[in-house]
Amino acid sequence: MQITDVRIRKISAEGKMKAIVSVTFDNEFVIHDIKVIEGQNGLFIAMPSRKTPAGEFKDIAHPINTDTRQKMQEAILNEYESAKNNADYRIEEIAYEVEEQ
Repeated sequence: MQITDVRIRKISAEGKMKAIVSVTFDNEFVIHDIKVIEGQNGLFIAMPSRKTPAGEFKDIAHPINTDTRQKMQEAILNEYESAKNNADYRIEEIAYEVEEQ
C-alpha cells in the first residue's frame, strides 16, 4: 500500500497536539483523526482512538508493523513541516478541545 494523500488540519489551541491528519492509501482507503503530538523527544503521530468504558484508550486503526508506522509517521511529519513552513499552503485553523490521554 502506498500513501497517496496526506491532509493536515492545524490546531489553533495551545498544547501538545499540533495537528489532526487524514491519510489516504492507494486513493482507496483513508484514516482520519491521526494526531501530530509534540513529545519530549520531538513530534510523533498517535493513531485514532476511542475511550473504553474502563477509561482506557484503544486504537481504532493502526499499523501492525514498525516499518509501516515509520513510513506513515515520516510522510505525515514531512507534510506537517512543509505546511508549517509554506505560506501558500492552506491550513484550516480550527478550535479543537482535546481530552488528555
